[in-house]
Amino acid sequence: QLQLVESGGGLVQPGGSLRLSCAASGFAFDDRAIGWFRQAPGKERDVVACISRSGGTTFYGDSVKGRFTISRNNAEGTVYLQMSSLKPEDTAVYYCAATERWGTCGSTFNYWGQGTQVTVSS
Repeated sequence: QLQLVESGGGLVQPGGSLRLSCAASGFAFDDRAIGWFRQAPGKERDVVACISRSGGTTFYGDSVKGRFTISRNNAEGTVYLQMSSLKPEDTAVYYCAATERWGTCGSTFNYWGQGTQVTVSS
């Protein structure tokens, strides 16, 4: 059964850093694009970052460019989101998601994890 599990969320002060992990199981991992999304209370879900199957292409939402870095380890079946210079407006539930096989960052993401809470507050 295809499964994505996020971890690494928590409470951090403004200006701090966190690294989120997304562990995949039950499916071929390296033939799918993986994205990170977030949803704050009362707001729509936004794309944070996406990484291609090989890891050679990445995409970032405007609000996180220069502060967040997405990476993947296909051998381990894990995607990471390194978040730095965190701001209170980064507070949200963060989800990772996978496309169908051979998908790109422009494809529909059909498989979702349960999410991990990130709270940026002093």
